[in-house]
Amino acid sequence: MKRRVDWRRRLTVSGVLLVTLTAAATGWIAWLHSPDRGLPYRDGFSRQEADEWKALGGTWELVNGTMRNDSDERGAKLLTGSPWWHNYSVEADIDLLGDSGDAGLVIRSGNEEEGVNDYTGYYAGVRLIDNSLVLGRAEHGWMETVKPLPAAGLIRPFQWYHLKLLAWGCQIVAAVNGGRPPGGTTLGITDPNCVQSGRIGLRSYSSGGMWRNVAVRPATQQDLAAMLRDAEDRSSSAAENETSQNPEVNPNSSLLDEDQESAPSNPNTLAIARLRLMSVAQPVTASIRGVVILTEPRLYVEDSTGGVYVPDPKAPLLKVGDEVEVTGVVHPGDFSSTMVNATVKVLWAGTPMPPLSVTAAQASTGSYDATFIEVRGHLAHKERGPGNTLVLRIDEGAQSFRAILNPGRSDYLYSRLKPNSTLRLRGICVVDPALTHNLTPFVLLLRSNEDLDIIAGPPWWSTAHVIAIVLAIVMLVLVGVVLYHRVENWRLRTILEERGRLAHEMHDTLAQSFAGIGFQLQAIRNGLPSGMPALQEQLELASNLVRHSHEEARRSIASLRSESLESGDLVAGLESCARRLVEGGSVQVISERQGEPRPIPLRITDSIYRIGQEAVANAVRHARPTRLTIRLTYRDDSVCLQIEDDGSGFVPGSGLLGFGIRGMRRRAQSVAAAFRIDSEPGRGTKVTVIAALPPRLTLGAWSGILWRRMREHSIDARPARTANSNLYRG
Repeated sequence: MKRRVDWRRRLTVSGVLLVTLTAAATGWIAWLHSPDRGLPYRDGFSRQEADEWKALGGTWELVNGTMRNDSDERGAKLLTGSPWWHNYSVEADIDLLGDSGDAGLVIRSGNEEEGVNDYTGYYAGVRLIDNSLVLGRAEHGWMETVKPLPAAGLIRPFQWYHLKLLAWGCQIVAAVNGGRPPGGTTLGITDPNCVQSGRIGLRSYSSGGMWRNVAVRPATQQDLAAMLRDAEDRSSSAAENETSQNPEVNPNSSLLDEDQESAPSNPNTLAIARLRLMSVAQPVTASIRGVVILTEPRLYVEDSTGGVYVPDPKAPLLKVGDEVEVTGVVHPGDFSSTMVNATVKVLWAGTPMPPLSVTAAQASTGSYDATFIEVRGHLAHKERGPGNTLVLRIDEGAQSFRAILNPGRSDYLYSRLKPNSTLRLRGICVVDPALTHNLTPFVLLLRSNEDLDIIAGPPWWSTAHVIAIVLAIVMLVLVGVVLYHRVENWRLRTILEERGRLAHEMHDTLAQSFAGIGFQLQAIRNGLPSGMPALQEQLELASNLVRHSHEEARRSIASLRSESLESGDLVAGLESCARRLVEGGSVQVISERQGEPRPIPLRITDSIYRIGQEAVANAVRHARPTRLTIRLTYRDDSVCLQIEDDGSGFVPGSGLLGFGIRGMRRRAQSVAAAFRIDSEPGRGTKVTVIAALPPRLTLGAWSGILWRRMREHSIDARPARTANSNLYRG
């Protein structure tokens, strides 16, 4: 009944735990899929924080509190947010860095990949080529679901616009404000098979751009109605004042401001490589023409012959890929030149040039100073440098160099980079001691996170991983050993419970039957006439046999009962057994306990107890002792039980080997215990059983036990064999 109650309690606890875990998992999944998780959201660009954004194409970097993409790559995207956002609005300030293309915002984005329109969602942006606000849907291909609407003012590069994009149900509305003259334009669509949810993103197409003040808020139907009402008001106002408010624009004219219009290039420009041939003693002013390869923290310009460093230039807002003309005072260097007091003129916008693939050994010669290169290596160390820059030390064979990345999204990259990873880096090679500090032959200036690719992570067989694997294996072995011993203890406890049940059954049946038979024989003998001595003698003999059998049954029942084992005290249990056997006699029972008591596994306890019971019974029945000593000794790694008497003894090997001794030997072998009987005629008998105990779960104890075992095996090998020859063999 007790076992059944325990199982019911365990099932109840397991059921409650399962329900709790299921409810927690369901709540966690529901929280992850919540359309409001993470809203409202505002970017951390002003704090130089952007770790939550993921780039697909482009050269995204934080500059002066704005997210900037210097690349003219078609379809560059930067994404963040939850894929479960549903009804919400996103707005931001946008500045275009080019005289063509467009830039804007993405809403309800999903399934994103690198490439033009390789995503599912909606996009709204300001477009330079037709001076319009564009709104449409991307499904790994562009679907312009509504005709672009001309903007209220002239769309110009290098000017800030405020763009807002709202999604409510299947209605998508976009609005842009700003321009010269100031004005606003609103455009909306209804998509019957709309995309229901998705993330937000920043996107540019054939143009660079800058974004700031990105904010996402939950949208309501009132917000949608307000934007549509503004659109109606603007439409009516535009119809009344179309001529005065919208000056004609020649689509073939330049979209740059007058002070930023490109001028014809200087026919006397020099190749950058020729600057190194100029005089060092006398300053010379020269002009070069090339492509911008880096804008922050230094301006570098490169042509097909080499690169040049331009400190503190007088220049408009530049982006990577711009074709420029630089005029300034030339300072020739050993590997590249510097142009000071320089004026930079933008000729036209272009696409970033590809890097030149070289090895670290080639770059260390200085031949590629101030040029855009690509190099591979293994990450040896990472750290934070001045101004929160990310500084990497890279090894390629015997050559080492450093790579420096401006602060911004480098925080996200810092957490991903692991030592010994294989990296591919693209950046400007610089041998200037102001950056190398004479620690490495060159430094690589990375433009953005996208200039660093993790080709392969660190090898798994590193020292830390091997140690972790070894520790995990050791822990698994320990857990396995603990579970094994726990299962063995459960099994043995089940056996003991079954023995107890059998003992009660025997007590209620066999023992009671013997008692009844003895009572009936006694009654028959008392009722016989006195003149029948032969029959009375036979009845007396039968009564004695029944009495003896009853005593044997009681002893067997006592040996099956587990109360003494449940108490955990072997000495007390064996002493109680011995006193029951010698009750009414003159045998003195002495019990001793030596050493520091410690827990003994139940299986070992049961075997030692049964051996001790048999040894005590044999001494009382056959040796006729006057003193019986029970001694239990606890050692560091074993427990020793000795049953010693001063009885008649016997000669070892004389053939006096009974079933009891063979049973004791088998019990000792079942727990890998050493069993020994020492006896001489007239000097008593000593039974010794030594069982090994599991070591305590401490590293020092294990090492000490192992050392002692090795020494004992090497020193006591021969005496151990001699002692074993004296053991009885069953």
